[in-house]
Amino acid sequence: MAILKAFKGLRPPKEIAQQLASRPYDVLNSEEARHEAEGNKYSLLHIIKPEIDLPEDLDLYSQEVYEKAKSNFNAFKKDGWLLPDSRDSLYIYAQTMFGKTQFGIVGCASVEDYLNNVIKKHELTRPDKEEDRMKHVRITNANMEPVFFSYPAVKEIDQIVADFVKNNSPEYDFTGEDQVGHQFWAIHEKALIDRIVDLFAAIPATYVADGHHRTAAAALVGNEKKQRNPNHTGNEEYNFFLAVHFPDNQLTIIDYNRVVKDLNNHTPELFLEALRKSFQVVDKGTDNIYKPNGLHNFSMYLDGRWYSLTANRNTYNDNDPIGVLDVTILTNQVLEPILGIDDLRRSKRIDFVGGIRGLGELKKRVDSCEMKVAFALYPVSMSQLINIADNGLIMPPKTTWFEPKLRSGLVVHDLS
Repeated sequence: MAILKAFKGLRPPKEIAQQLASRPYDVLNSEEARHEAEGNKYSLLHIIKPEIDLPEDLDLYSQEVYEKAKSNFNAFKKDGWLLPDSRDSLYIYAQTMFGKTQFGIVGCASVEDYLNNVIKKHELTRPDKEEDRMKHVRITNANMEPVFFSYPAVKEIDQIVADFVKNNSPEYDFTGEDQVGHQFWAIHEKALIDRIVDLFAAIPATYVADGHHRTAAAALVGNEKKQRNPNHTGNEEYNFFLAVHFPDNQLTIIDYNRVVKDLNNHTPELFLEALRKSFQVVDKGTDNIYKPNGLHNFSMYLDGRWYSLTANRNTYNDNDPIGVLDVTILTNQVLEPILGIDDLRRSKRIDFVGGIRGLGELKKRVDSCEMKVAFALYPVSMSQLINIADNGLIMPPKTTWFEPKLRSGLVVHDLS
């Protein structure tokens, strides 16, 4: 059963919360982070992307970068930009995008739950990325950024959140430059915290929605600390890590699309002919962007024209949670056999574009001759994600894209 733990969060004073809160470390590169934090001494990017305060030619994984994260974190605490709550608390984090609001419970998840698969995963992690975040956790001795979890919706939890939000003013309330609204409440009342914790204890599993590498790093460092502590009790802060838990019925997964640099020596005519063996191909012309209209329908942009590709019934298996996914169909019927892309994780001929950028981004990248062909996919559903995780299966790379992204820095979990 799922463990949720209250903790004494480190939080920014209200007047600098918007300036301190940042996008997650992995959604922007170093150059973008430098630009985003320019002129803003409060930005958490100085801790989670500390290379922005060092020479640009420095190796991003050098020890100096991690040491800078530690010194900047210590400075934030010393200067009063991150202050500890006086008592164990849970928090509510609301995000509003395109008129829709999702409400998450912020608390600590359990390292043991991760190791025992009570926290279920749907993506593989890369050891190099794990080790980068593990070094960051080790040297700061903190979970600087929350991970994004989901859980099967519970009516009583929904009601508790709704009542609390209705009767209490948020600690933080701002709209980011991307027009996403962020609101944050602190729950200090022990009886209410205990009830939420008890309700989570009846939930059989939670699910990593976004942040598999941060989740793995936090859990592995916690386990390291356990192994090195001869007086380990299980109650130490390192046994837990920072997560925002959203009910599954409030979340929306958006499309995660593909662009490919070449046609693997095919002419456009031969490529279309090859596609017709597995798809019903319909030319949609040049005037309007074509968007997939349902599962197993794809949009393709090639040589200035949009196409609808509908997978033939024999290209997928409804009884196979992975085989039925559109990302699998595209890989098995197009990317591997026709375009010769055998390893999505390592191939330099393919790139992935989050649906938040719109299908116009696909057209732009092909029209610029940077890419030769683009594919837009119908998004995966939460029920598909949960089914795959429950079956102990792993989704293909770059299958899910969650929006809005969590802001980092509204609360930090100190492991000391």
